[in-house]
Amino acid sequence: MAHTFGVDLRGIIDLLSHHLYSSPRVYVRELLQNAVDAITARRALQPDAPGEVVVEPVGSGGVGALRISDTGIGLTEREVHDLLSTLGRTSKRDELGFARQGFLGQFGVGLLSAFLVASEIRLTSRSAKGGPAVRWTADAAGNYEVEVDDSARAEVGTTIELVPHRDSEHWLETDVVRALVVEYGELLPVSVLVAGERVTAEELPWTAGDVLEYGERVLGVEPFDAIPVEVPAVGLTGVAYVLPAGVHPGARQSHRVYLKRMLVGDAIEGLLPEWAYFVRCVVDSSSLRPTASREALYQDETLLAVREELGRQVRDWLVRLDATDPGRTAALLDAHHLGIKSLARVDDEMLRLVERWLPYETTEGGQTLRQFKRKHGTVLFLPDVDEFRQLAPVAHAQGVGLVNAGYAYDLEIMERLVALDGPFAARRVAPTEVLAALGDPEPDVERALRDRLALAKDVLERHDCEAVPRDFDPGSLPALLMTNVEGERKRDAQQASEHADPLWAELLGSLVDTSSEASQRLVLNCRNPLVRKLATLTDTALVELTVESLYVHAVLQSRRPMRPKDTAALNSSFMELLDRAVGGR
Repeated sequence: MAHTFGVDLRGIIDLLSHHLYSSPRVYVRELLQNAVDAITARRALQPDAPGEVVVEPVGSGGVGALRISDTGIGLTEREVHDLLSTLGRTSKRDELGFARQGFLGQFGVGLLSAFLVASEIRLTSRSAKGGPAVRWTADAAGNYEVEVDDSARAEVGTTIELVPHRDSEHWLETDVVRALVVEYGELLPVSVLVAGERVTAEELPWTAGDVLEYGERVLGVEPFDAIPVEVPAVGLTGVAYVLPAGVHPGARQSHRVYLKRMLVGDAIEGLLPEWAYFVRCVVDSSSLRPTASREALYQDETLLAVREELGRQVRDWLVRLDATDPGRTAALLDAHHLGIKSLARVDDEMLRLVERWLPYETTEGGQTLRQFKRKHGTVLFLPDVDEFRQLAPVAHAQGVGLVNAGYAYDLEIMERLVALDGPFAARRVAPTEVLAALGDPEPDVERALRDRLALAKDVLERHDCEAVPRDFDPGSLPALLMTNVEGERKRDAQQASEHADPLWAELLGSLVDTSSEASQRLVLNCRNPLVRKLATLTDTALVELTVESLYVHAVLQSRRPMRPKDTAALNSSFMELLDRAVGGR
């Protein structure tokens, strides 16, 4: 025996309100969609038919109700049963002229969203195909009545009246309704009136009027610039606004997207590539596919193609700006350098733009890569910010030019320069190269200093460090701490093996160079008065204290993380020096 599925309307409403739609506010959008679709269907039969939607508050039994009327195609009695009172009748809907193609929504299902705020829906409609007017009344419990009433409506079209349930009266207040109609439908191609006031624009705002002024209204700030965008294949037109100030690269994209001039949402993601996080779009499309809730875009191949094309148009604008307005290009890079650097990793023209306009931190102050190359030939860079800041004063005093490439995307940009311009375009500098550029101290000073360092051998070994005397500017800097890469690897492996099981510790030992080379070098500046005084000391304990203090100072100056024994050395040396300063010994 065959049975028919039963539908619990309360369950459907709960599904819509708690799992499909984000808020009851979407009922306005759904009703506007139905009205516009009805007008579209009527104009297919009667091209000169009027197109108007009227939204107005009405009194109904002492309760504030809402009435929405349209001049659309209307419904016959049979269509009322097929479209409004049966869920899922897609084939019937298509036969009656409400196929999805060319229309905003799905008539019937969208009307159910009104039950999110209404306890009762009253619909009166007269069809353009002829016949009497039909009255359909339904409540949230799933009961409905259909009756023919030829005196109910003289004109072709549909009128819907909503009676709010107890906790939703505010959703039907005039001010709230007006705000929702403006939000969702201000760009609709028909006349929409709320309480007698027209709220729809006749033209798209990016094709008429001040585009920047419209951008300020949408974004809340005056945009840096407006880029017209267009993808004819999906009927997309609009404008991409460049934000005036820096935005965090991790910030969510929030584009304003219309579908056939009905708002989908103002926080839509995925419309632009990730690198274009500093651009916000306002677009209208006829072919992008919305999700079931119509509050986001479906992530399909069409959206991927649109994303690539819009990204290309934003990139082309950057290239044109670079060619026509260098001053604004520099200002743009100052505000949005991370996004443009991200694009420069894979795009040659963006790389050249970064090379020409983006200032880098160098030993000679802020300079572009092109300015630096003009003077030094090769871009010598350090990939660590702290290492650069430690070595920059010393390298500058020796006439060595260095670039700080320790920020996001810098290392990849240097590698890209090498790939395009050859191995001499850029090169990573090892700290030992800076050490090799430092001068040798006077023989007598070096000899005396090495004798004192021999007395502090235990201190240096405790910190896995060897001391090297050199003569360099600035003389105010007593010492530098340089890391040996192989030595660092050995130290890390030793620390790991101390906490590992015997088998793992043996494996680590076999992979690490067992040479006695220290992982760190303490470069003592023989031009510094304190270091020169160290060379004259005879008290072994004071020599050890001075060397350890110089080591701790160099660790702090390098800005690298302090190990527990470094912290212990800082505390003990400070207390010992304080004790000696107040006459303890």
